[in-house]
Amino acid sequence: MYILAIDTALSACSVAVLDLDADKVVAGDSYLMERGHAETLIPLAERVMAEAGLDFTELWRIAVTIGPGSFTGLRVGLSAARGFGLTANVPVVGVTTLAALAAPYLSFDDTVPVVAAIDARHDHVYLQMFGAGGRTVMAPRAAHVKDAARAAAIGAVRLVGSGAPLIVEAWPPKEREPELVEDVPAPDVAWVARLGAVADPAQAEPRPLYLRPADAKPQDKARIARR
Repeated sequence: MYILAIDTALSACSVAVLDLDADKVVAGDSYLMERGHAETLIPLAERVMAEAGLDFTELWRIAVTIGPGSFTGLRVGLSAARGFGLTANVPVVGVTTLAALAAPYLSFDDTVPVVAAIDARHDHVYLQMFGAGGRTVMAPRAAHVKDAARAAAIGAVRLVGSGAPLIVEAWPPKEREPELVEDVPAPDVAWVARLGAVADPAQAEPRPLYLRPADAKPQDKARIARR
């Protein structure tokens, strides 16, 4: 069985096809980028599928990151995944970026909690803490970096994601320092596929996960008054 994974939620545009039976990526590519996901994603997905030697109808499932992350990037990835799924009659599931960031570290060792943190700008981060077996210890939230550091400083922890260095800078001075700090800009898309493979379609809907409102707000003063 094959699963197509798509990630455009953060600072990358990534696509991969995972052979679930062999647990092997048969084709995939990733480009680090802050903008331009919309122009890059469709040609990239088509090329990856061609390299895998597959038609979209041969897929078992499609997995896509649902956030938290860039509002524009999320819409690009979700729209493409839904479009591919609808056209090929293939189910689509959503995977959170926080879970995808933490997954490879938990797979290697789940005895030390992992805090996945994403830079949400303006001195805030999105974060979630995972424990043994991927169990959620701290639910996904948006928090000021100082509050995030206090919440994460519970003993031995590992910090991963673009928000990890920000949390370290605000780390309480008397608390035990993190065992690992990895400034990962985006998830490994292969882990998006693996998480998507075990997700329950009834619970993992491909809908955006917004932990706070968008920064962009309507410019009321620029509106033309209705008559």
